[in-house]
Amino acid sequence: MRTGRVQPWLFIGPAVGLLVFFLVYPSIYTIFLSFFYGMGESFAGWANYVHVFTDRTTLTAFRNNALWVVVFTTFTVSFGLAFAVLLDRVRYEKIIKSIIFIPMAISMVGAATIWRFIYAFRPEGSPQVGLLNAIVTGFGGQPVGWLTEAPWLNNFLLIVVGIWMWTGFCMVVLSAAYKNIPRELMEAARIDGANEWQVFGKVTLPSLKPALAVVATTMVVFVLKIFDIVFVMTDGLFGTEVLANRMYKEMFLFMDFGRASTIAVILLLLIIPVMVFNIRQFREQEMLR
Repeated sequence: MRTGRVQPWLFIGPAVGLLVFFLVYPSIYTIFLSFFYGMGESFAGWANYVHVFTDRTTLTAFRNNALWVVVFTTFTVSFGLAFAVLLDRVRYEKIIKSIIFIPMAISMVGAATIWRFIYAFRPEGSPQVGLLNAIVTGFGGQPVGWLTEAPWLNNFLLIVVGIWMWTGFCMVVLSAAYKNIPRELMEAARIDGANEWQVFGKVTLPSLKPALAVVATTMVVFVLKIFDIVFVMTDGLFGTEVLANRMYKEMFLFMDFGRASTIAVILLLLIIPVMVFNIRQFREQEMLR
């Protein structure tokens, strides 16, 4: 009996140990550090949390993260759904989907570097190496500092990079779910007189609801900790700061581990509800099977 009780722990013990060492312990220590100044010199209480929610730069990062969550998630899921449904009827479906998915093979830093050249700005009269400014000046316009002179636009231009990369992921997941919808349901709706929009709204979307929920929550979790694109393209300047980039600066530039840990804890708290929702959706799918 004792051997039977111990044996399972011998199998899962190493995995549990790794999880505790690499996930649980760092999380607890990060929460601990968030209540101290600097590198843990003195106790700060709630001072770091008060600073995070009152500092103008950090509040801008909160705003930009919210913008990323709404715009990025909406467009990646919408475009992924549109491509998944529309390309299902295209003759060269696999080739076109492969082209759309290719950006996923590029690292975040690589993609940010590519798009930094696309948005590149040179003074008027100089040869424009950036694609956008080359087009603008080619039509007789003035070159624009897309990432520096357009604070109302530059955040959206950074989000475009993320959408370009992750639409392919959403498309692949939703395409797999779409192909699993019984075609008999769609044909029955058409026989009953439903047009294509009605079939999409009454049959396709309800059938894709679990997959849409999983994809959307995955995008939200990813974008809450967005860092690479912002760091490479603007380093958070010109009103483009995000929480992960602010955390990096607090820790490695200002050497304030307390404030950096506070931001990390807040990011964790923001992600937990999304993860819980995702897990519940997964369990519901498993129960239906």
